Order: sequence, then C-alpha cells, then structure tokens
Amino acid sequence: MQEKIQRGSFCVHELPDQRKNKPHQLPIYATSSFEFESIDQGIDIFTGKESGHLYSRYGNPTIEVVAEKIARLEGFGMDINPKAYLCSSGMSAISTLVMGVLSKGDKILSQGNLYGGTTELFVKILQRFGVDLVLTNLNDLAGVEAAIKADPAIKMIYMETPANPSLACVDLEAIATLAKQYNIYSAVDNTFCTPYLQQPFKYGFDFIVHSTTKYLNGHGNSIAGAIVGRDAELMHSKVWTALKLLGTNCNPWDAWLTNNGIKTLELRMDRHCANALAIAEFLEAHPKVIKVNYPGLESHPDHAIAKKQMKAFGGMLSFEVEGGVEAGKAFMNKIELCVLAPTLGDVDTLILHPASMSHLNIPREIRLKNGITDGLIRVSIGIENVEDLIADIGQAL
Repeated sequence: MQEKIQRGSFCVHELPDQRKNKPHQLPIYATSSFEFESIDQGIDIFTGKESGHLYSRYGNPTIEVVAEKIARLEGFGMDINPKAYLCSSGMSAISTLVMGVLSKGDKILSQGNLYGGTTELFVKILQRFGVDLVLTNLNDLAGVEAAIKADPAIKMIYMETPANPSLACVDLEAIATLAKQYNIYSAVDNTFCTPYLQQPFKYGFDFIVHSTTKYLNGHGNSIAGAIVGRDAELMHSKVWTALKLLGTNCNPWDAWLTNNGIKTLELRMDRHCANALAIAEFLEAHPKVIKVNYPGLESHPDHAIAKKQMKAFGGMLSFEVEGGVEAGKAFMNKIELCVLAPTLGDVDTLILHPASMSHLNIPREIRLKNGITDGLIRVSIGIENVEDLIADIGQAL
C-alpha cells in the first residue's frame, strides 16, 4: 500500500494488527468503531446473521470480557448462564435497567432506606416519565404482599441489602419468592457485598446491579456500573436495546481498570470484612457511640438474615454519635488517617456524613424514619492495619 499512496494518506491509515500470540493481560480496545472486510460482512453483522462488532456504544471486546467476568461471578457455582452489560456508572445501570424493562404506568416497590441518589433518581427523574415509586418495609412480608395485591401496576421490586447507609438487610429468598408468585421483576443492588459475599441469583432474583466503581474496582480510579440478568435473551432484547439507545455504555478504559481490580477482589474483601468486624466491636463498646449498624454484630436487628445469605458481613458500617450534626462534623474534622470522601469500597478507609452529604436532598423526616439520623457516620473500612484504624477513630471520638 505504501508504494501506491502519498505520505499523508499513509500516515492516516492503520497498518495490519501485529499480534502473533495472545497477550497476557486484557488489551484496551480504544476504538469507536470496527472495520468490515466487505459490505456483505457489514450487512451480516448489522442484521445479526454474523457475530461481530460495529460500534463501541453497541459493544466492545474489552468491555464485554469484563462484563462476562462479572456475570460468571454472580452465577458462580450455579447451573445458570447470566448475561451482563457494563454502564457508565452505577446510577446509569439502575436507570438503564428500569427504562429497559418497565413502561409508563408501571410502579416500583422499594424500601425507604435506599441510597439517596437512587431515591432521587426514582422520584425526580423516572416519575416524570410515568414510572412511580411505592415505598414499604420489605421485611414486612405480609405488607409487601398486600401492596402487590392492592396495586397491579407494581411490576418490579427493587432493593438493597445491606442498605446504604443504615446497613439494614432484607431477606433475598422471601422477596424473590413473592416476586415470582406475582409475576413481577426482582432487582437488587449488590454493590456492598459483591458476588464474593452474596449471590442473589441463588435466591431467585432476576436482576443484579453494581456500582463497579466501589468494591469490584476497589481502587477509586474508575467510574462504571453493571447490570446482570438471569435471562440472557431478556437482557439482550430489552436491556441492551435501552443501553445502546440511551448511550449509557461503559468505556474500555474504565472496564480495563475494573478488570484489574477484580483480580484482587477475594483478598481485599476478606480484609475489609475482618477489619470492619473488629472496628464495629470497638465502636459498640465505646461510651460516646449511641448505636452501631453492622450486620456482623449479634445486636444488629437483621443479623440472622445477613448470616443466612452473606458469606461474611462486608466492609461497610455506620454509627451514631451523641450530639447530632455538630458532633458528627466534629468527629470527621478530627480524623487523621481515614479519608473524608463521598464514595466507598476503596482500599483506604473512607468516612462520610450522610445527613450533610449523600442524603442531603432526602427530606429529614424520611431520613429519620429510616435510621439516617443527624449524627450518623458512614464508614467504608479499608484494608489498612486495623490497629491504626481503631487508634484514629478512637482519638477522633
């Protein structure tokens, strides 16, 4: 080709791929589109007659490998073949799922102690497009069933367990059973646990969402989300269609960073869990702490539920200090080793004040009703030496 064209044209065009054997690490396919060998191949790929890639908003080899890994992790040890898609964030995963499988006039049944951003998404955005939110106590199974019976517009139960930031737990098996009985979708945010600690598909759930930004990545250097579905055909026909048309797809770089993080998931989660339990026990015995929310403590009201469905109790906890907002702010300003940051799941310990940060836009009466008090502190326990963490939290208290 070089002999037939001028230098400027030669500079513009790609040379043939030089790869001779398999790379040890997943390559980053930083390309917006893919070439066809002929117009016939292009037509066959567009029509689905031949598998292939078209455009990275529709699918990209780097992204697909990481999505497949997350899907297999959620189905690990089970005789199922779930399908996953990566999105640009955890919030885009939730919105894409809902817009993919629900329609105007449908309703979502959920809990009042969801992550504040999720509640805002449902109330401020999705309700404008005709998908309404109904809140109830998901551990009151009779109440859940009564709500479903009373309103045939309810088409999905959406939940978190443990919830953010109250760490309340919901019985996965009981909710999935009710959803199946009334032929409605069941979806759960599994970000706090990851598939290493909890696998909702074991209990019959239809969909799982993740903010992979958190524990799956674990290093605070990417933002992405995942939707995992038990029914691969439903995922392709509805969820993928919504993803490609809404443009909520992940990008190859963030997918690649997520893949790197997953390599150490088991090691990190074991340390997160061990550290969190030790710190929860320390806080529970501290005279300036009113309450500790950690499902690994026997004092936690949902300890039995967590023990039934979680391998260990995770790296997240929250606790309430005496003195409300001012006491919470004073504690956070005295922290030295831990980091004040509005995220979670990183290798370092991160502290947040929900009333003034993550749940700032949630009405106070709703916060208080769901245990998100003015003095509540949320802590994402890292993998540092636990003695150093206890010393830092102790001096701040």
